[in-house]
Amino acid sequence: MRIRTFVGLAAGLLLAPSQTDAAATKIAVASNDLTMIAPELDRIAADFMRDRHVPGMVFGIVIDGKLAYVKSAGVQDTDSKRPVTADSVFRIASMTKNFTALAALHLRDAGKLQFDAQADSIVPELKSLKYPTTDSPRIRVRDLLHHMGGFVSDDPWGDRQLAMSDEKFGALLQQGLTFARVPQTGFDYSNTGYSIVGRIVSNAAGMPYSEYITQTILRPLGMNATRWEFADVPADKRAIGYRWEDDRWKPEPVLAHGAFGAMGGLHTTANDYAKYVAFLLSAWPPRDGADDGVLKRATIREIAIGEGAVNFRPRGDRNDPEACDTASAYGLGMAVLNDCHLGFGLTHGGGLPGYGSNVLLLPTHGVGLFAFSNLTYAGPGNIVRAMAVELQRAGLIKPREPAAPNALIDARDAVLRVVQQGDILAAKDLLAMNMLLDHDAASWKKTLADLHGKVGACTGIEKFEPRSATEARIDLRCERGALWGTVTLSPNVPTQIQSLDLRLPK
Repeated sequence: MRIRTFVGLAAGLLLAPSQTDAAATKIAVASNDLTMIAPELDRIAADFMRDRHVPGMVFGIVIDGKLAYVKSAGVQDTDSKRPVTADSVFRIASMTKNFTALAALHLRDAGKLQFDAQADSIVPELKSLKYPTTDSPRIRVRDLLHHMGGFVSDDPWGDRQLAMSDEKFGALLQQGLTFARVPQTGFDYSNTGYSIVGRIVSNAAGMPYSEYITQTILRPLGMNATRWEFADVPADKRAIGYRWEDDRWKPEPVLAHGAFGAMGGLHTTANDYAKYVAFLLSAWPPRDGADDGVLKRATIREIAIGEGAVNFRPRGDRNDPEACDTASAYGLGMAVLNDCHLGFGLTHGGGLPGYGSNVLLLPTHGVGLFAFSNLTYAGPGNIVRAMAVELQRAGLIKPREPAAPNALIDARDAVLRVVQQGDILAAKDLLAMNMLLDHDAASWKKTLADLHGKVGACTGIEKFEPRSATEARIDLRCERGALWGTVTLSPNVPTQIQSLDLRLPK
């Protein structure tokens, strides 16, 4: 659909000062002070609302377990013009899938569900499925969780099925489902598949899916404003869903919570969802110490394990210098990616009639960003990423470096000795058995002499950046520039240096 110019009543609703004043903004003035870039973050959101004709939205940034910034703009309801706040309740659509995956993980850890179990052993209605080939594997629980069940990608058909009763859903499954491909042979985003996971959760837990998530996740995390039914949301907190059509906003029909709710039915607020983001991020980095009792940290980190097909994701405007293509795989209710600017991340969008949302987690930074809007398929994913890039550019978020073990620190010091003395044997006691077989001492002397001739004497360590417990980047400070190095330790105990790569900066 062509986006038309934003004029008239729409502009008045969006830009009214009462909806964008300081009362709608919360900033954490602490170790990560975002006030310096708040105007740019707000501009990104305002441009999105103007260009997409969004009635109202809220976005939040969680840093180190706290809601560091939250900003709301526009209206919950175009009739009353009630402004959006951090306590406005939006439907987050497919961002619900991560809650569904966590419920499945919770049941698995409790010994009530096996991910390699055949789905039809838990949902008997699936026994009537007619598979596309005689050699098709039967669908497992994990296939559904990773969208590898072979079912048809069903946006937007699935979005209109939210209110389906359990009885009708059972009948739908018994009648059979269309396959796009043989299970386990490719990725197809299936709302129906995640709705089946909801039925699996219900059957394994012995209670309704929504009740199980409420008891095991929402209430323990204090997400007390989060609801499954729109009718249960207080009237003054409801973000009414709209579509933009004929140059005006039209209310979308309210979809009740039903059998398809496991794929996209949850309603929540920015303040509540920030607690969930902080909970997920708390699983990183791996560390000693007790778990919090909701889920083990190791279990939460499983959402970042992508399985099956890798998907190519073109990124935005080719004229945007910040844009880049990305490969991703689907984990458990989150897409797993490695962004060219931001590194390792987890993301998921949500879109339903009346709503559009997105979340981006940067686990190694301890940062999560999210946005909710009340416009059909508004798709705020690009602006969420743009805000993350702004945070990075401003130096407000940085990867949390893993603590370096003593062996890696010893290797760092040995590398400096090797370079300063021009002799690999300066680290003789720390060299793994392969080092002098790969390049003998004479070859190393020549390489080191050539490097000294270009950069001069090296006086110290400029940067020491552990990438894991056994690998680190080491930048050396030299007379005529820098020398870059990477040291890798061996798998044996005690560990030793198995490789050392030294090179000039490009």
